[in-house]
Amino acid sequence: MTTRAVRTAYATRPPAPAPGAGRRILGAVAIAATVPYLALKTAWLSGSRIGIPDGSALLEPGPFFIAANTVTLAMDASVLLLVLVLTRPWGIRVPAWLLAVPVFVATGLLTPIIIAFPGQLLIRALGFGADPAVVAAREPFLDPWVFNVVYSGFMVQGLALAGLFVPYARERWGRLWQGVTGEEVHPDGVRGRGRLPSSTGVVAAASAPAGLAVAAVYAYWAFGGTAGLAAEQVATHSAETGVVAAVHGMCALAAVAGALLLACGGGLRARWPLALAWVGAGATLTWGAWTLLAALGPQLDGGEGPSAAVLLAYAGQMITGSLAALVLSRFLISRSEG
Repeated sequence: MTTRAVRTAYATRPPAPAPGAGRRILGAVAIAATVPYLALKTAWLSGSRIGIPDGSALLEPGPFFIAANTVTLAMDASVLLLVLVLTRPWGIRVPAWLLAVPVFVATGLLTPIIIAFPGQLLIRALGFGADPAVVAAREPFLDPWVFNVVYSGFMVQGLALAGLFVPYARERWGRLWQGVTGEEVHPDGVRGRGRLPSSTGVVAAASAPAGLAVAAVYAYWAFGGTAGLAAEQVATHSAETGVVAAVHGMCALAAVAGALLLACGGGLRARWPLALAWVGAGATLTWGAWTLLAALGPQLDGGEGPSAAVLLAYAGQMITGSLAALVLSRFLISRSEG
């Protein structure tokens, strides 16, 4: 009888509504924004040198370069799948983890770009960018227009995906961020006192020293400090690189703040610490892992690579993001079970 009732309930459930015009437009925008990056990566894998100046190390690609281009091509192509899931009626039935993981990674990788890239453009417009003589003396790597086209596309992708995911998540998981952090919200609307395992508080507390250390180091580099940087990084250090460092420091602080607020409970509306933990943990974990992996691989420009202090900063980002992500997942699981 129970199985029959469940089947009947699923059979009589009304189909998910079709997306409105706004969501269809955002989906088209997100897909269009992937075209420049996918075209460049495909061209490079096919042997083209578009956007690669004379003397660049990329003119003689090795196995690492080919593998990196293949992986990043696949990562950006996954945006197409995300758009389908977030805009088609059947997307509401996709397993939660199968959607949450790539969206978490996309949030983490794109958020610092959305914040830092406009900041760098503003710095250049105000005349505080890198010294032209220093830029001219560097070994050529990619034509400047490549960075502008690619990062502009990433910004559009990130904003469009956020515009698609928020209404999707509200429709599917809106109950998880209702009310305040210190209570559970049940499917029937009844609210009760929420209680996370004590280990969650320990994990959140452990994220604080790691995140504060990472934020302090990046703040030092953001305001012009160069101790701990390799000689090549010191030579290219500028207000533009300082913007990137500042953004990574802020993301680490957001991850710690979100984790502590979720673990402490209380009367704060749940959506705000959830947003802090989601964005902060995603950015610190994914960028820490991505940059550490790139640093441990062969240096495409033939340089000496990051210093030990920089590698420790990347590892600190990974640790901070991982701990905050554990707190975030524990909070969401406890509400789902409730």
